[in-house]
Amino acid sequence: MEQRNWLITGVSTGLGRAFARAALDAGHTVVGTVRSAGDLRAFEESEPGRAHGRILDVTDDRAVFDTVAEVERNVGPLDVVVANAGYGLEGTFEETPLAEVRRQFEVNVFGAMATLQAALPHLRRRRRGHLMAVTSMGGLMAVPGMSAYCASKFALEGALEALGKEVAQFGIHVTAIEPGSFRTDWAGRSMTRAERSVEDYDELFAPIREARQQASGNQLGDPVRAAEAVVHLTTVEQPPAHLLLGSDALRLVGAARRTVDADIRAWEALSLTTDFATGAHL
Repeated sequence: MEQRNWLITGVSTGLGRAFARAALDAGHTVVGTVRSAGDLRAFEESEPGRAHGRILDVTDDRAVFDTVAEVERNVGPLDVVVANAGYGLEGTFEETPLAEVRRQFEVNVFGAMATLQAALPHLRRRRRGHLMAVTSMGGLMAVPGMSAYCASKFALEGALEALGKEVAQFGIHVTAIEPGSFRTDWAGRSMTRAERSVEDYDELFAPIREARQQASGNQLGDPVRAAEAVVHLTTVEQPPAHLLLGSDALRLVGAARRTVDADIRAWEALSLTTDFATGAHL
């Protein structure tokens, strides 16, 4: 396998750590971003000489661009960039404070977009590279009690799909990685939970929250295997625009897309009533 330079945000825990470990095991050089000096030391000591840590807050746009430029100068030209940093926000729509929604978007959407935007000019000049971002099965389907999180992942999905169509002409691939539930701390330490305040949602939401907490640490998805799949993507000539990871993601996203398709078919006649008799077709 050709040795490549990777940049992965959020490598101290979860899928980000698994992605970094798999890339290192495959012989690649990995720059991983973390939030503390202790995590930086631990990452660099995991593979001296090929694991390079950088402390970074992905919501600081200037720091993101400066970090990418510094990595290009001092580590080498980036080949693969994975915008992984993010977190979950649980709560019904009505109970989730808008300040928390904005924070969710700052990290999950704007942090990922800044990472990819900072790297893109370098890849474009070289006419090669692979940009990825971790969205979620929640970027293609939605569940009660995760409105802000799903909204952030749906937004990122749209950005990635448009980006992929823009940069294909430069030989750059773009992939949305869409995991289902994996055995990480996403539903534990990495989950922010809005306070409950409206009793009307108790019957619907209380069992959902309880089930998620009980399943934490016993999810079906294996982060090691997910990471191996992501590394494999970088070896194929035509990687996908979308990669679902896990049987639950396949099942739930498939059901959601069938529901959308059913609505489109059922209401097609009404949709067609809104056109002028003549006009430009996109």
